[in-house]
Amino acid sequence: MALDKVPLLHFALLVLFSCRAMSFLDAESAALSLISDKEALMSLKSHTISMEVSYPLSSWDENSTSPCNWTRVVCNKNGQRVIELDLSGLKLAGSISPLIGNLSFLESLQLQNNQLTGNLPEQLGNLFRLRTLNASSNSLTGVIPTSISQCKELRILDLMQNQISGKIPEEISQLKELQVLNLARNRLFGPIPSSLVNISSLTNLNLGTNSLSGKISFDLSRLRNLKYLDLTINNFTGTVPPSIYNISSLVYLALASNNFRGELPSNIGVTLPNLLGFNFCFNKFTGAIPGSLHNLTRIRIIRMAHNLLSGSVPPGLANLPDLEMYNIGFNKIVSSTGSNGFSFLESLTNSTRLNFLAIDSNLFEGEIPESIGKLSKVLKRIYMGGNRIYGSIPSSIGQLRGLELLDMSYGSISGEIPLEIGKLEELRVLVLAGNHLSGKIPNSLGNLQKLNKIDLSKNQLLGSIPAVFENFQDLLSMDLSNNKLNGSIPPEILHLSSLSTFLNLSKNYLSGSLPEEVGFLKSVITIDISDNQLSGEIPKSIGNCKSLQHLLLAKNLLSGQIPDTFEATRGLESLDLSSNQLSGAVPFVLRNLQALQFLNLSFNNLEGEVPSGGVFADPTKVYLEGNKNLCLQLTCKNRPADRRRLILVCIIVSATLLAVCFTVALICHFKKGKLAEVESISEPFRQQHRMISYDELRLATNNFNRGNLLGIGSFGSVYKGQLSKGSDVAVKVFNTETRGYWKSFLAECAALRQVRHRNLIKLITTCSSIDFRSSEFLALVYEFMSNGSLEDWITGKRRTSNGKGLNLLHRLNVAIDVAYAINYLHHECEASVVHCDLKPSNVLLDSDMTAKVGDFGLARLLINNNGNQTSITSTHTLKGSIGYIPPEYGFGENPSTAGDVYSYGILILELFTGKSPRHESFIGGLSLKKWVETNFPGKIEEVVDQDLLGTSKLQNVCQEIQRDCLIKIFGVGLSCVADSPYKRIIIRDALHKLRSVRDALIKSDVTKKL
Repeated sequence: MALDKVPLLHFALLVLFSCRAMSFLDAESAALSLISDKEALMSLKSHTISMEVSYPLSSWDENSTSPCNWTRVVCNKNGQRVIELDLSGLKLAGSISPLIGNLSFLESLQLQNNQLTGNLPEQLGNLFRLRTLNASSNSLTGVIPTSISQCKELRILDLMQNQISGKIPEEISQLKELQVLNLARNRLFGPIPSSLVNISSLTNLNLGTNSLSGKISFDLSRLRNLKYLDLTINNFTGTVPPSIYNISSLVYLALASNNFRGELPSNIGVTLPNLLGFNFCFNKFTGAIPGSLHNLTRIRIIRMAHNLLSGSVPPGLANLPDLEMYNIGFNKIVSSTGSNGFSFLESLTNSTRLNFLAIDSNLFEGEIPESIGKLSKVLKRIYMGGNRIYGSIPSSIGQLRGLELLDMSYGSISGEIPLEIGKLEELRVLVLAGNHLSGKIPNSLGNLQKLNKIDLSKNQLLGSIPAVFENFQDLLSMDLSNNKLNGSIPPEILHLSSLSTFLNLSKNYLSGSLPEEVGFLKSVITIDISDNQLSGEIPKSIGNCKSLQHLLLAKNLLSGQIPDTFEATRGLESLDLSSNQLSGAVPFVLRNLQALQFLNLSFNNLEGEVPSGGVFADPTKVYLEGNKNLCLQLTCKNRPADRRRLILVCIIVSATLLAVCFTVALICHFKKGKLAEVESISEPFRQQHRMISYDELRLATNNFNRGNLLGIGSFGSVYKGQLSKGSDVAVKVFNTETRGYWKSFLAECAALRQVRHRNLIKLITTCSSIDFRSSEFLALVYEFMSNGSLEDWITGKRRTSNGKGLNLLHRLNVAIDVAYAINYLHHECEASVVHCDLKPSNVLLDSDMTAKVGDFGLARLLINNNGNQTSITSTHTLKGSIGYIPPEYGFGENPSTAGDVYSYGILILELFTGKSPRHESFIGGLSLKKWVETNFPGKIEEVVDQDLLGTSKLQNVCQEIQRDCLIKIFGVGLSCVADSPYKRIIIRDALHKLRSVRDALIKSDVTKKL
């Protein structure tokens, strides 16, 4: 019996040996796989660098036996393979290593919120167990690799906010388990792939802010589990397929900023019962607001502004307790028949979370209900202007204590401004212009200490201007024009140093003198007090208004002489003192105002000789009629009065003929298609600038001699020239063979039409003509900046007379000048302007080293869409120069003021380090910003321009002051270049901080040694 058992024993031993051998082989295979995972991770580390002072991946050590204990790495239960890798938010720069494809057990890959560049590697397709891939908020480029379709287990694919281009690959449809597809804020183009509808598991589809085009496919409705659909800011056209409105699972539907048309189905609230957000703004939808939309009791956002909707507001708003935003502005919506046109506002009192209400620019008619005061306590913005509102403003408005903006302009509102508005202490913008308001301006408005803008113009207000307006310490603009205000101008309101845009008190009945305190308005651009009853002399303190560009005092009773202190207002462009009782001579200092383009001294009692030179050299810019005792040079003696009047008449006739000739030439020259474009910019130039001919510019530049060439840009060349009057100019000649030249010309003209500031290059005239080859010729003529560009000074191409570069104070002054210019563009223009190409080569220095910003060829005007600034164009093309472009522009974001702040921050870093962001040393992920951040603040001397130190070597007692100032300056620069636009400081804060540094520097007497 024992012998019979021997073969069985041998078999058992063989099986045991085989199992142990297999176990050994499995362990050896697992070890090898883990080594492969470690190599992949080390390769990933080697391809990146960290922007943090402490490197977050320092625990990744190749000498370690296992990566399972490394930071942000998770292995499976047996510790044999890496299954999760989370590198999100570590500020990593560099690229994604192709060896990442060796992590074959990886289930989750989180790379979001870094600064990764380069392409997504094809090897990602090897991660066939991957369920989550999130690489959003980076700077990845290239296309979406088709190999991604091999990741069959993928549930989440999030590549939002990168610079990925190309078309959405059809192969994505092979990801049958995909639930979230987020490709928003990239550079994708083409149609939505038809095969995408095969991913029946999809719940979230976000393709917003790309350049996708075509029509929306009917088959998209096959995504029956879809909850979130965002196609905003693309180029889609046509109608929305009715089937889209039948995706009953939808919670958020956003199709804004496309070219959709057609009507919205009346039963949309029935077919989309789960809808919480609905955004159809900026399209061409017609028809009525669907009444069923107001039956969605849980809806939070309804946005249908800027369409062609008609009809009335349907009932049901009282059913929306969770509503946060209701925006139906800029449509053709009318009041309900047989009821008060604004009764629907009473229904909104149940919406206790409402914080944004816009019904402006429609056809509503009626009185504002008293119940407006019962609206949400968290309501911040109300836009009601541009409707047929009559009756008075209810006193209950004062109950909306959280209100920051109130716009009830351009209606037929009557009665007095309610005292209760003074209770809105959070108010920043108050616009009641263009109504029939009467009575006095209540003193209670003085409680609005956070006010930035007040516009009460074009009403019938009486009484005096309240002295309590001195409380508006943050006020940027005040417009009280076109009323019936009387009394004197309170000196208190002239102490508002924050006033920087305009002060308009024109067309009232104000009397008394213009207070000396007007000189405190050192930052104001425009003062208009024309058409009043002011008397006395023009105060000499007007010369303290250093930023003044437009002064209008016409149609008053002013007397005395024109003060010589106007010479100090070097940026003055228009001066209207006509129809007063001014006497004495015309000050010869006015000819020294090089920026002056319009001078009206007509109908006064001026006498003596008319100055020559400057603005007086061009009779189209000067109006002198109605001054009987004025005479031209060489004709003053023994010249009959009627002869002098004849000369003045000739001047007027000549000006008229020139204007007519210009108009005729313009019509004859421009092609039909371009004439419509240029008309929007030509009127201001017809009024302010004499067009110059091609021959005049040819002579001025010595036939565009290369010896006069100042520089070559993207759209043409700039030459130095000398006009026949002897003044030096800079002539920008557009290369008409360059793609986009016409848009650049229009952009620069449109921007310069909007802006006037002492720190912006002055446009003298324009030229649109035919050259000697009968080809189109376009040019802009600017003031000549004798000290060249800031780039020349940074690079050392220019030096002072003693061979030195710019010292600390020089550079700080330049930075402040540029900040003034950008602050004006962003916050003080009627329509904000984004420069889009701020860099040292576009900053020029005049004879006294004042910096001025030029080159507006890429500029964008911004419109205010219910509190959100939006580019007036719809292009998503990257704007700017390499090294100065903010990261979000690469993600498809439109130009913004935050983008300019980023470019300004890079300019500051370059100005004080002497290194361009494109310097050859910045390789391998290192950049100017990273270099400064690494050495800030402890090793600040390592980054400061050695040339700067060479011009500012001081005694030991001063070195510490210098160092402290430099740390603060670099701190401002770094605050401007934060990766997120929302984390950057605004230019006004940067300006304030730099001015404080300069004040401290000057006070310390260090500058005396510089």
